[in-house]
Amino acid sequence: MTERSELNPGPRPLAPGPAFLLAGGGTGGHVIPALAVAHELRLRGRAAFFVGTQRGLEMKLVPREGFPLELIQIGGLKRVGLRQTAATLFQLPIATMQASRLLDSHRVAAVFSMGGYVAGPPVIAALIRQVPVVVMEPNAVPGFTNRRIALLVRRALISFPETARYFPFGRTELTGLPVREEFFRLPPKPRGDGLTVLITGGSQGSRTLNQAARESWPLFRQAGLPVRIIHQSGPAACEELRAAFAASGLEGEVLPFIADMPAAFAQADLVVCRSGAGAVAELAAAGKPSILSPFPFAADQHQLRNAEAFVRAGAARLVEDREMTGERLFATVVELAEPGTMERMGAAARGLAHPGAARRAANVLEEVAGD
Repeated sequence: MTERSELNPGPRPLAPGPAFLLAGGGTGGHVIPALAVAHELRLRGRAAFFVGTQRGLEMKLVPREGFPLELIQIGGLKRVGLRQTAATLFQLPIATMQASRLLDSHRVAAVFSMGGYVAGPPVIAALIRQVPVVVMEPNAVPGFTNRRIALLVRRALISFPETARYFPFGRTELTGLPVREEFFRLPPKPRGDGLTVLITGGSQGSRTLNQAARESWPLFRQAGLPVRIIHQSGPAACEELRAAFAASGLEGEVLPFIADMPAAFAQADLVVCRSGAGAVAELAAAGKPSILSPFPFAADQHQLRNAEAFVRAGAARLVEDREMTGERLFATVVELAEPGTMERMGAAARGLAHPGAARRAANVLEEVAGD
């Protein structure tokens, strides 16, 4: 979560003068990086507000951080049924008109988009009104919205060099994704006698990773490999996994949720996780070697492309979801336990880090607004 710059948790009115509109809601992966940019704009005395929907995570996160949130009604178009597609197409022109009025009423100088279905109407309105649009594309392959508007954006802030080919030449900048500073401050962890493995499938857990981890515990025990497990299982599977882990005789703990993820990273020699944009950005910032198992139903296979980029850099091993079993997890951990392997991977991961992404995004927004 981004750090608060003020104690008042309630929404604040916009400051006088032109404002910046931030769009991209629904999930934490869209909202949290945009909040980091909004905080940077606020520190500079700039007014910033969000556009979102009532059902997205922005409804909880944005007001808590003290930023105004303007609501529109819009749904997704990717991986939805015919009824949802028809409803979204009906909502789109109405939501775009709403967004257009917001551009006027808040005197918007530039729009910052993290992509996603929420970003569609404000971005379309901005392009029609010739308000500069800056997009941040954290995945190796851009999402649906950003691909459709690629030729029209003023600037595209990317996390992988290969993403530049989707946007016009000269309009991209390799900034990375805003990541909590605590991850960047983690020093390289010296290898001890044992190996600490952090396994996380995100806040709700991953059925695949939970099952593979459970299957691997007796294998680690039988092999006598000194390993300590920290496993974020999600709340639904926690009690069952805790009982199985206690019976395994291994050191470590199973937790429903890890609130202080930088502290968990600090303890870990190796991280096993999905490969969403936020996850791989944190791995790079912390310089942690990883085993990446992409979520197989991610839009446009962007998690797989993110993982492949890390593998090419020598920062990770890729085990696809359909191949992630206890035996495969155990074998991959044993392979990476060879002296020097994880140290080289950690250094390669840190080479992919981009500190100061939020500051640079705020700079670019001010630049295009000035233009």
